[in-house]
Amino acid sequence: MSTQTPESFEWTDLDRRAVDTARLLAADAVQKVGNGHPGTAMSLAPAAYTIFQKVMKHDPADPEWTGRDRFVLSPGHTSLTLYTQLFLAGYELELDDLKAFRTQGSKTPGHPEYGHTAGVETTTGPLGQGAANAVGMAMAARYERGLFDPEAPEGTSPFDHTIWAIVSDGDLEEGVSSEASSLAGHQKLGNLVFLYDDNHISIEGDTATALSEDVLKRYEAYGWHTQRIEPTADGDVDVPALHAALEAAKAETGRPSIIAMRTIIAWPAPTAQNTEASHGSALGDEEIAATKRVLGFDPEQTFEVSDEVLRHARRALDRGAEAHAAWDKKIAEWRTAQPERAELFDRVSKGELPEGWQDALPTFEEGKSVATRAASGKILQALGPVLPELWGGSADLAGSNNTTIDKTSSFLPKGNPLPEANPYGRTVHFGIREFSMAAEMNGIALHGNTRIYGGTFLVFSDYMRNAVRMAALMQLPVTYVWTHDSIGLGEDGPTHQPVEHLASLRAIPGLNVVRPADANETAIAWAEILKRHATDPAPHGLALTRQGVPTYAPNEDAAKGGYVLADSSTEVPEVIIMATGSEVQLAMAARDALEAEGTGTRVVSMPCVEWFDQQPAAYRESVLPAAVKARVSVEAGIGLTWYRYVGDAGRIVSLEHFGASADANALFAEYGFTPENVAAAARASLAAARA
Repeated sequence: MSTQTPESFEWTDLDRRAVDTARLLAADAVQKVGNGHPGTAMSLAPAAYTIFQKVMKHDPADPEWTGRDRFVLSPGHTSLTLYTQLFLAGYELELDDLKAFRTQGSKTPGHPEYGHTAGVETTTGPLGQGAANAVGMAMAARYERGLFDPEAPEGTSPFDHTIWAIVSDGDLEEGVSSEASSLAGHQKLGNLVFLYDDNHISIEGDTATALSEDVLKRYEAYGWHTQRIEPTADGDVDVPALHAALEAAKAETGRPSIIAMRTIIAWPAPTAQNTEASHGSALGDEEIAATKRVLGFDPEQTFEVSDEVLRHARRALDRGAEAHAAWDKKIAEWRTAQPERAELFDRVSKGELPEGWQDALPTFEEGKSVATRAASGKILQALGPVLPELWGGSADLAGSNNTTIDKTSSFLPKGNPLPEANPYGRTVHFGIREFSMAAEMNGIALHGNTRIYGGTFLVFSDYMRNAVRMAALMQLPVTYVWTHDSIGLGEDGPTHQPVEHLASLRAIPGLNVVRPADANETAIAWAEILKRHATDPAPHGLALTRQGVPTYAPNEDAAKGGYVLADSSTEVPEVIIMATGSEVQLAMAARDALEAEGTGTRVVSMPCVEWFDQQPAAYRESVLPAAVKARVSVEAGIGLTWYRYVGDAGRIVSLEHFGASADANALFAEYGFTPENVAAAARASLAAARA
């Protein structure tokens, strides 16, 4: 390792010893549990240490500090790269936590998990999404500044901070990182820095097996600031060059930055370095002992951390306290100068809603035909003036998704030629990048202090799915506006008509799928989603119609996920018809026919089965009495959701095949979504229940 440092940068023997300690802690931790990824953690130790100890603004004593920089380790498999630095810097991790790596209940799981380990900013598992999360964080940082301190000169606001991310070959091969990086360049996110670990190794060997492009030229084409640093003569990271590159990247505020850093995986292990085996396998006792000899450590000891090294590394606590105190002074000055914005900041940071906010929600005229996507658009425009923290957009489908909260304010950087461009604008143009939109939304939610939504067609939720899953895993309060929710979209045909999507999305634990029956249910659903933001955070997907549907009188019980929309004429209903979305009108018409025959029929609108399942048992029994065995469900998608609700005697009116290109009304009729067919299903269920 080079010891020649510029005057502005100090790199001592204790720094070097701390880095080597981190390398060997990674090797020992993997060896102890018998599985993991030691090689990258060993070669990245100098870079991670430099970021945490020399460059990044953070306070290990307060991992949630608003003024901190953010750090994302996108290749989550090398989690020890992060865990060792959190331990050395003085976060909540201790040596025993590293010894418990990858074991049940430990603070050091195989991939970093948000909310589980202090200092972990996001859950990174599937490659590429961490990079997109970082882009979202950078977007959120800019919008946050626009909310609270837009007039401050560059670099002077307490809301100015940098997003640092380590990314790997695997991250940059995944398409989601390309989508996000393209948008980051377009948005000129000068608060974003990628450190690219260019180690030339993947699980299958040399990356030449699958990657030959010039990554930096690609990023230059995206509009990024690019730098490259080479290793020292002995193969280690050139730390002074790295530090200079990181500082240059931070100083480049007009565009995002990427630094390609050539590393030798598992350096300095004598025989394991530069091998694919070191990527995902323990090095073995002999190789670790040999590596300890190379680095001047006792080969007989494991998890060796000298008191001197730990004292030196934990000076990060002192530096963090100093940075935090300076920020406290700056934020206090800002509060004095901006009392109204300070009041907004306090409310938003607590996740609270302003007094009387629900007065802004529109109520829609009963009997009128309104598409729920159109109702959602009107709701967003009504909420915009009272909820400045609410922002979002669409994957280039805003006109169809009705997601434009403010047509005069697009979230676009200075220099963009569009007349509505504003670096702090409300309306986000994610572009035709559904997957990265969802991953960026996760980053925005993780960053905090805003509320984000994003839209596309329901059928394209497939493109987003893994990021939606990660949102559910992290319990992030993001909202998806999924429109064109059935064969009701008509002539675009089966490629655009969702069939399996509602059931498939409901299979994701922790995701709430909301399919309102009408405009008023849509308003109630939006209100419930906003209320849950802080008290019960979770991702929500609104499935909304393209076509108009009848509007019913508002019923606040819609927020419970399922409720009695129209009750039976008999004290106890003989049959219950439950439906969602555009099919509720079919249930209502079938009820009229059945009641005319003297059959007591209850209609239950079930906009969100997840919300309904969260209700007390007594409420659920009041809506779906167990004694009523004759039940019908109606939903224009596969029927997988409904078997547990209809029971053995029940009938399911569903769509178990793809649609076709035709008029929506013709398709509904052809596939049995008619009042007559629903009534016939009810009669069949009654017969089965009485048999």
